[in-house]
Amino acid sequence: MADLLSEETRRPTARSRPGWPTLLLLLAVCYAVAALGSLAAADSGDTYQALDRPPWAPPGWLFGPVWTVLYGTIAVAAWLALRGSDERVGRRPAMILWSVQLALNLAWTPLFFAADAYGWAFAEICLLWLALVATVVAFTRRRRAAAVLLLPYAAWVTYAASLNLGIWVLNS
Repeated sequence: MADLLSEETRRPTARSRPGWPTLLLLLAVCYAVAALGSLAAADSGDTYQALDRPPWAPPGWLFGPVWTVLYGTIAVAAWLALRGSDERVGRRPAMILWSVQLALNLAWTPLFFAADAYGWAFAEICLLWLALVATVVAFTRRRRAAAVLLLPYAAWVTYAASLNLGIWVLNS
């Protein structure tokens, strides 16, 4: 009987799982990061066009739609991780990693566009990539779908890092 009760107390109930208000808050946080990033790079379109870019560089108009989708998936992934099958195991570390990668995401834009510090931006995006991989691993332990939702973001950050490196090399 004691084992049954302890199992019952470990299982999250519908009331203990984060609901829609939490999802809306996570979306607001992610899109606030996007808005802050855009403020730090108000003339990013002109800066990007003026740079020598590698042949695999996308057109400038592509960044907005891609990031709009990615920030949405970053928020939904966090929400799903919070709603993981065991409410207590790994929740806090997963969300700390999620917060760290989001802060690193925010820090990249001013380094690259406002400061024109392409080398520092590359070092920073490598840290972002590492934090993101750690977040994917932590989310996998919470809920596999949450980790899968971060994979397009990880692919984009990998691509962005290669683009950052190419721009750094070509413009140094």
